[in-house]
Amino acid sequence: MKQLKSIALALVVALGTLTATAQTTKKVDVSKSNIAWVGKKVTGSHEGTIALKDGALVFKGKKLAGGNFTVDMTSINVTDMEAGKGKEKLEGHLKADDFFGSEKFATSKLVFKTIAAKGKDTYTVTADLTIKGITNPITFDMVVAKNAATTKLMIDRTKYDIKYGSKSFFEGIGDKAIYDEFELNVTLAI
Repeated sequence: MKQLKSIALALVVALGTLTATAQTTKKVDVSKSNIAWVGKKVTGSHEGTIALKDGALVFKGKKLAGGNFTVDMTSINVTDMEAGKGKEKLEGHLKADDFFGSEKFATSKLVFKTIAAKGKDTYTVTADLTIKGITNPITFDMVVAKNAATTKLMIDRTKYDIKYGSKSFFEGIGDKAIYDEFELNVTLAI
């Protein structure tokens, strides 16, 4: 009888440990999530949004353990200009081959590779980012609390063969220069 109790106790402990470290995948609610972008140039900036096509965060217990996302590059939207006043022209240029080539590269992907706890609800994530079929590593901090995750990414567009208006590649463009880095502010509903 003692041996049976010992086996039962060992089984309960083993199952409890297994449950505590089980992975859970939480799908991102794309309709409630938001990706806002900011691109800067010498003479100002432009901002807008881009839609998340799908995504998921993976948790081990309550700790972030993984993630992957697909962004719809055909959804590039300029929000700081009005229709008929340059908005459509800028959106078209951003979707053209000079920039994101969204006709050929309709999606971009982000796949988490390593995650380290940084503090309460904050993680440092290194991921592979693929834009225009080119993949490069990127590191950023992500805050995960309750049913949301937020992050700010700074992306060097020239690493993805987006060189239009870059002082790094074109000399003498003066005040027509567009900075190499653009910013993404991401809020995920999980």
